[in-house]
Amino acid sequence: MKRIVAWGVAASLLGYAGYGAAQQAQSISAADKKAGAEAHPQLLQEFGGAFPGPASNYVTGVGRKIAMQSGLANSQGEFTITLLNSPVNNAFAIPGGYVYTTRQLVGLMNDEAELASVLGHEVGHVAARHSAKRQQAAQRNAVIGALLGLGIGAVAGDSVIGDLLQKGTGQATQLLTLRYSRKQEYEADDLGIQYLQRAGYDTLASSTMLASLAAQTSLEAREQGGEARNMPEWASTHPDPAGRVVRARQKAQAMGGTGRARNRDAFLMAIDGLLYGDDPKQGVVDGRTFRHPALRIAFTAPQGFGISNGTSAVSLSGSGGQAQFAGGRMNGSLSAYIDGVYRQLGGQGSVSQIQTTRINGVDAGYAVTRAQTKQGQVDVGIIAYPAGDGSAYHFVTLAPAGQGFGPFASTVQSFTRLTPAQASAIRARKVDVVAVKAGDTPQTLAQRMAYDTMKLERFLTINALPANARLAPGQKVKLVVWG
Repeated sequence: MKRIVAWGVAASLLGYAGYGAAQQAQSISAADKKAGAEAHPQLLQEFGGAFPGPASNYVTGVGRKIAMQSGLANSQGEFTITLLNSPVNNAFAIPGGYVYTTRQLVGLMNDEAELASVLGHEVGHVAARHSAKRQQAAQRNAVIGALLGLGIGAVAGDSVIGDLLQKGTGQATQLLTLRYSRKQEYEADDLGIQYLQRAGYDTLASSTMLASLAAQTSLEAREQGGEARNMPEWASTHPDPAGRVVRARQKAQAMGGTGRARNRDAFLMAIDGLLYGDDPKQGVVDGRTFRHPALRIAFTAPQGFGISNGTSAVSLSGSGGQAQFAGGRMNGSLSAYIDGVYRQLGGQGSVSQIQTTRINGVDAGYAVTRAQTKQGQVDVGIIAYPAGDGSAYHFVTLAPAGQGFGPFASTVQSFTRLTPAQASAIRARKVDVVAVKAGDTPQTLAQRMAYDTMKLERFLTINALPANARLAPGQKVKLVVWG
């Protein structure tokens, strides 16, 4: 399980608002350095830690190179660039020169210039001190970052539900990962493109990167039947991706620097073998099914619902409700455990009418309570299963009042234990860079992709190729294969 926090980078990689204030920044303040240093360990924990190996060193080098274009530091070492072991397309920055991108987002990129564009956008946020401004807004409007992070903010209120949504996110990271305003995104966009130009990169990289993000979002939406897994925030709160691609291209052309370095070969060499998708050590999502080989458990989300795999919880989100799966120590009975979960959500006393059952050979206890939110009353369902080692797993579900577990009735019934053989069969995927041979086509290469469905669509998306693409012998392309 790997925790997700609202996306900072793809909120927009383009646009143009004024950036005079950001240009005046001279250095990273001591206060910002202190704030970043305090939050950095929490962010590493919440995003699966730093990803080790040559790819990480490469990302750090590119990030420091692009960061130096901001004029914020006298040495590259003043910026901390981290490649995160996360299966989500994500990047963000916090005060103090801390910039992050996930291995999943890097795997979607196709050259060094695109990597630099993403990191440059985030450095722009640092230069403009956007995180500090978001902190001030959060302190005025209460901590809402956790609501976005869990993906359940639509039903957030000042009740038990609000407490549920804030679970699992450290206070510092709640304040430091709130989404930016549109003006702030545009400001970072402009600065990022400036940094590309100064560093000698093709300034069109911002637009091509955003085009890949849009294509990946569309693919995930189709895969989930309309609900994209980990839908990035920009998809619903900012102008449409296609329009933003055009705007980024226009900005790059107006600024100049098009047709310059992309460093595709060096980039592909650096990411060859990079872990792609879920890390089996943290559980994997295949379609609507979550499986954890180490814990030897599995369950299936309702049709049309997305799954977000987090460090301490797995979130399920869809139009008919929200749910979260997590675990903890079981000191006593299942009833006592359910009471403990209820109190963690902000409930008072004990849950009444706890019932017991067996699901797929596993004991279970469950209860449904009613809660008031700003949008009206909802049913809060809690169901727990003993793990057999002094701990337990549980779902907390939110559904319209009167529906009990609602759309998650099938999900809580799907909880099952994996056999040793089933657990050992779960494998990792990785990026494999190959050279096109004579006779290869997108269709033939796509058959090597480690997926059961949408093989061609995945191949075209990860390589930023059009549907009618023709490949040339010697051309390098990415495949996602079993590790």
